[in-house]
Amino acid sequence: MKKQIICFALIQLFLTGAFAQVGINDDGSVSNAKAMLDVKSTTSGFLPPRMTRVQRGAISSPAEGLMVICTDCGVTGGAELTVFLGAKWYSMNKQPQWSCGMPIIVTHTAGNVAPVDKQVSYGTVTGIPGEPDKCWITRNLGASQQAASVDDTTEAAAGWYWQFNRKQGYMNNGTTLTPSWTITGINEDLSWQAANDPCAIMLGSGWHVPTYNEWYHVDNSGGWGNWNGPWNSGLKLHAAGVLDYNNGSLGYHWAGFYWSSAQNGTTGGWYLNFYNAVSNVFYHLKANGCSIRCLR
Repeated sequence: MKKQIICFALIQLFLTGAFAQVGINDDGSVSNAKAMLDVKSTTSGFLPPRMTRVQRGAISSPAEGLMVICTDCGVTGGAELTVFLGAKWYSMNKQPQWSCGMPIIVTHTAGNVAPVDKQVSYGTVTGIPGEPDKCWITRNLGASQQAASVDDTTEAAAGWYWQFNRKQGYMNNGTTLTPSWTITGINEDLSWQAANDPCAIMLGSGWHVPTYNEWYHVDNSGGWGNWNGPWNSGLKLHAAGVLDYNNGSLGYHWAGFYWSSAQNGTTGGWYLNFYNAVSNVFYHLKANGCSIRCLR
């Protein structure tokens, strides 16, 4: 009987024109005059369409305000209610007030910034000597696990690599590069531009690639003379290597290369560099792929 009432009400909604109000209930009550559709129940709820992230992404030109339950978009891969606003899908799940020290859980989607789909829980830390008021993530951008040692060679700990002032990240697991390498040289009179900053794009407003001064301050205030300083600090920086500008091949896995946002001439950029005998801020070709550690 209830199914018949619902079907009749839906037919009435579509046939009676734009000025009709429709009520769906089982007590015969009149619908609210300000609602086009008034659903009333004390035993059941309203259930929007349910679909996976891929199915949701296949919706062509979704309308502003469109709501669906995404069955695999939640923090732990579960369901969450999502709404399409301002050309993006947003979660409607209530989140606790965030403060530094709490993790940032991000679902990265492959595209022109993230090289692959990956969900990452970034730890955060503050009180780092040299920049004590800043909040840093405690693993590399794109890293799905904390490095186990200063010379950890795993892709999961390394995260992704970026060329200077380019927002496209690259994943190299030692044998495969994703996406393909297309830029073999960068010659431009630009430091890292805000519109290309993967920290801001992936983590949100306020997050950024470290400046020259920020890396210089933590290196000097921490007394980092070799790779033990970065590794034993609260940042747990490790030697993730570098991608060669010629073809994106992964090398120098005995050293850490972490971009700053400052250029050194038209073809070079400043970066934090360390290995077993040295830790300093030096410069590198912009076209090489280095790690990124974000802060705000």
